[in-house]
Amino acid sequence: MQVMKDDHEQAGTRGLDRPDLGGPDPAPVFGMLFDAHAAPLQRYLARRVGTETAHDLVAETFLVALRRRETYRPEAGTARAWLYGIATNLLRHHVRTETRALKATARLAAADQTVSAGHDGRVAERVDAQSRAAQLAGALAELSVADRDTLLLVSWAGLDPGEVAEALGIPAGTVRSRLHRIRRWLRANAPESTKDEPRKEEEGESARR
Repeated sequence: MQVMKDDHEQAGTRGLDRPDLGGPDPAPVFGMLFDAHAAPLQRYLARRVGTETAHDLVAETFLVALRRRETYRPEAGTARAWLYGIATNLLRHHVRTETRALKATARLAAADQTVSAGHDGRVAERVDAQSRAAQLAGALAELSVADRDTLLLVSWAGLDPGEVAEALGIPAGTVRSRLHRIRRWLRANAPESTKDEPRKEEEGESARR
């Protein structure tokens, strides 16, 4: 018992960045993984497919991870990237739901902008980060699934390009070139009030390197 406890304490000391999931009793390590990653994963998924579906996807992500724990290789990537990769694969079954939600959000943002335009000073007060994100939803809905996953894993989930590459199973160079192309497309196609958003995200990404 003491040896098992020491192993778990060592896993906690490593911050579960690259844990060993091959032990005889995976429950304690997965419990710590859940505590560390479930909440941010749920917030990320909720932004894409809504709160109710996000709760289901988080639970399914950890069930799949537990069943497939022998496939995780610490030397190949972080546990966080691995979990987001599983969640992304599960999320693709809900692509139509996400696309409909993005288009509905974009329509609501456009209607809100029209209504607000008749009130002095109120447009400027309401154009904050949330409203810009809503207006950007229309452009996000036009992206391919692969491009949307790449962009949102960086901008909403906070993964760096290396982690995105691990999550999606593609080279890091592909992620960086894809992000550059997506952001260039967004600057050309997003509403005027949101065109500074991709640049801000790119600056934030550079600061994390």
